[in-house]
Amino acid sequence: MSSNPTQTFDVVVIGGGPAGAIAATDLARLGRSVLLLDRGGRIKPCGGAIPPRAMEEFEIPKDMLVATVASARMISPSNHKVNMPIENGYVGMVDREPFDEWLRERAAENGAVRCTGTFDRLLRDDDGTAVIQYHARTGEPEQVRARAVIGADGANSTVARQCIPGAEKMRYVFAYHEIIKTPETVSEAVDFDPTRCDVYYQGKLSPDFYAWIFPHGTTISVGVGSAHKGFSLRQAVAELRKDTGLDQTETLRSEGAPIPLKPLRVWDNGRDVLLAGDAAGVVAPASGEGIYYAMLGGRLAAESVDAYLTTGDASKLKLARKRFHKDHGRVFWILGIMQHFWYANDKRRERFVMMCKDPDVQRLTWESYMHKKLTRKSPLAHIKIFFKDTAHLLGLIRVPKKTDG
Repeated sequence: MSSNPTQTFDVVVIGGGPAGAIAATDLARLGRSVLLLDRGGRIKPCGGAIPPRAMEEFEIPKDMLVATVASARMISPSNHKVNMPIENGYVGMVDREPFDEWLRERAAENGAVRCTGTFDRLLRDDDGTAVIQYHARTGEPEQVRARAVIGADGANSTVARQCIPGAEKMRYVFAYHEIIKTPETVSEAVDFDPTRCDVYYQGKLSPDFYAWIFPHGTTISVGVGSAHKGFSLRQAVAELRKDTGLDQTETLRSEGAPIPLKPLRVWDNGRDVLLAGDAAGVVAPASGEGIYYAMLGGRLAAESVDAYLTTGDASKLKLARKRFHKDHGRVFWILGIMQHFWYANDKRRERFVMMCKDPDVQRLTWESYMHKKLTRKSPLAHIKIFFKDTAHLLGLIRVPKKTDG
């Protein structure tokens, strides 16, 4: 392509993670001409967990999973350990490097044009059409025209900062993890189970979020998140590895990146640009879960952009955010409150982990996670949980002093 854009696409998708790849796939399947621009060579720090609903909804074959998890274990500041077994389901684990590439390749197989390059800026032709300027790995800046643009270029989205009002106010948790080899044999000195996710709610490891140990088959993700800029994430991971006996295991790679804390109020520019995934802030508060919501955001963006291209009505771009909040806004609101309150200090974290012992809490938590909606099957269970939560909030339930094992 020359520096004078002569090629025009219906849609240029900027960013080839789960959000961008799903958007490109769906639009290509709808017959739209799509350019998927991804800078390549970057892996996002991510625990890699995806629910069964994601497998079904986005046609992900089971051979993409590197592990399946049968339980989660919550560890409190005083080292109480609460196991939460999953009944009638599982949590799938993916390795983001091959998983993201598989998603991008599927987009290409469905007709999207793949391009490796870094987005620079959005310009305008004389007729007002968007012009995407980007740098390939070598050579001069390249340009293409686009009738519509989807910005799926992550939490520090250049598209969002250039095109969407208020995007600069995005708040983040900073995440860091190390991918290490899974020990060939697990001794008593190593606190790890290849079928279990461990989540540490301890102020020494994160003053406002959590740390994790997630199995990935032949590898393990050991990570931590925090919004405190002065907090050493690397030191926290080193401490966690030492405490669990994983400090002698070979480190294969490490990654760090910001994770959004809250969806943006505006996802589009009212003209021809729409955000998806982390760029729009669709990461679940409290849990930091992002893969399912990124893919969903990509799908909703594709539907909205297709409606805009069909009708010429730019207000159709707002449908993505409206549909997302209709189906998931309440869950995000509840999780946001939970993170703000329960993660505030170690005393509250201790009570939060104790709440996780309750069978009703466990069952409703897993049902909501696996099916991505607040379950309404058992209203009496919700009432019981409300009163139990209130008792914990008021300190009416005594927190035991001994470790459960």
